[in-house]
Amino acid sequence: MTNQTIAVYFHISGFSVSPGKQILRFIAFLLIYLIGLMGNLILISVTLLESHLQTPMYFFLRNLAFVDICYTSVTLPKLMDIFLTGDNVVSFTPCFTQLHFFTTTGCTEVVLLTSMAYDRYVAICNPLRYSLVMNNRSCTQLVLGSWLFGFVNSLLVTIFASRLSFCGSKEIHQLFCDIKSLLKISCSDIEDFQSIIYLEVLIAGLCPFLLSLISYIKIIMSVLKVQSDEGRKKTFSTCTSHLTVLLLFYGTIFCMYIRPPSEHSENMDQFFSVLYVAVTPMLNPLIYSLRNQEVKRALKRILGIKRTSLFWEQIHFNQ
Repeated sequence: MTNQTIAVYFHISGFSVSPGKQILRFIAFLLIYLIGLMGNLILISVTLLESHLQTPMYFFLRNLAFVDICYTSVTLPKLMDIFLTGDNVVSFTPCFTQLHFFTTTGCTEVVLLTSMAYDRYVAICNPLRYSLVMNNRSCTQLVLGSWLFGFVNSLLVTIFASRLSFCGSKEIHQLFCDIKSLLKISCSDIEDFQSIIYLEVLIAGLCPFLLSLISYIKIIMSVLKVQSDEGRKKTFSTCTSHLTVLLLFYGTIFCMYIRPPSEHSENMDQFFSVLYVAVTPMLNPLIYSLRNQEVKRALKRILGIKRTSLFWEQIHFNQ
């Protein structure tokens, strides 16, 4: 890495520069960030405090919530600072540090979602072996393996990306330092690097997605064998939250990185980036809270909603 490369300064120009709208964008992203942060913290707290939620599924869910907190914290605070101050200049080291941690958390979430799909597969298709297969040790190894894979994979991408030369425009038409946007403004020969990116998408994106897909195909086949409609609904209800999050996450990531280039490619990239780095992590705890009856009941118990309701019913009865 040469001194000339380290001295590079980038300009993050996500969205059009219009001072009148910047404060509104700051408020919007601040609300999204705070809602996502509070939602994920509440989800972690609920699954830790409730003894009956100390199962592999909620262990993975706690870790997913933590990854989502890290994920948004890597990108949104800097973006909000740009909206608030108007200073969109970022030097080489902070830009590539953001790239590294963004890729780390993104890859970690991919593998973690795959582990959660495997957990649901074992629970539904091999229930008698569930406690044996998904024990504390294997669950911990899966989570640590997710982080290790994300870190190592991101480190390789960041090292290769740091060798790119930037001799022309330094304007990143994106909301953060993203590998796709950096490749667009590089004046290096990126043919070899693009091959690495395609391999990266295959290993870190497509393969985990296919594993999750296979898990859910087997789950659906198993659920269809259940005789009663109520039994099928009850069995599959444990998967609906995770399946919703999985489809939302992969839908945005594929649209972001695998979608073919178009005339309005940069605007579309920014739109999917908002979904990818802000909206999806905010929605994840809401999806798990609203669609998971155990989480809803636990949340009500912790907040004392049930006791408060019974208290007012008792007063009404005495009157």
